[in-house]
Amino acid sequence: MKGDIILLSEKHIHAAEIIVSQIAEKVKTKPSRFVITVAGESGSGKSETGLAIANALEKLEINSVLLGQDDYFFLPPKSNTAKRRADPDWLGPHVEVNFGVFEQNLIDAVSGSSEITKPQVDYNANKIEKETISLEGIKVIIAEGTYTSLLKHVDIKVFIARNWLKTLEDRKKRNRGNEVNDPFTENILAIEHKIIAGHKQLADFVINDDFEVSMVA
Repeated sequence: MKGDIILLSEKHIHAAEIIVSQIAEKVKTKPSRFVITVAGESGSGKSETGLAIANALEKLEINSVLLGQDDYFFLPPKSNTAKRRADPDWLGPHVEVNFGVFEQNLIDAVSGSSEITKPQVDYNANKIEKETISLEGIKVIIAEGTYTSLLKHVDIKVFIARNWLKTLEDRKKRNRGNEVNDPFTENILAIEHKIIAGHKQLADFVINDDFEVSMVA
């Protein structure tokens, strides 16, 4: 998302290095591009962990592209929030998020396309633009976002098991649109928590509240 600032801390870097150390050989030996998803609740550290994984891969001379679910909503952020307030049913992965385009971008990437054209949200301008990303020399696609565990054509799934109550301080730091002080938004996050509660079971790697990584057998 245009204008997003991602600040990495040691916990993100350490978790990413553990994950990359476990999957590096699989990445290198897969004939086509490798896809990783990083899912979890709002403020859990998805964007940071995704970027940290990209950086850890780069140290191994493996190039990657990071795709954020925030760019794939049908409506730009402020319009989406207004729609949520007006329509109680306007919530969830297959309602708000354009998974058709997201999936197609992954399919194109895995099939060897030299570029993909994807949506790009401008948060401040409250609009959705398009951007074309070159995939020349790219080996890994990292897709991060609340519901990305549901994406297909994925090799490794990472889930950050920190709920919206535990992520309060992280959400305060970014505080998009004063969301932390909005009871409506907090209620939305509680509902999202229930929606993705079972997504932990889909993961290959789980990151806990202390950002310790465990590999799911």
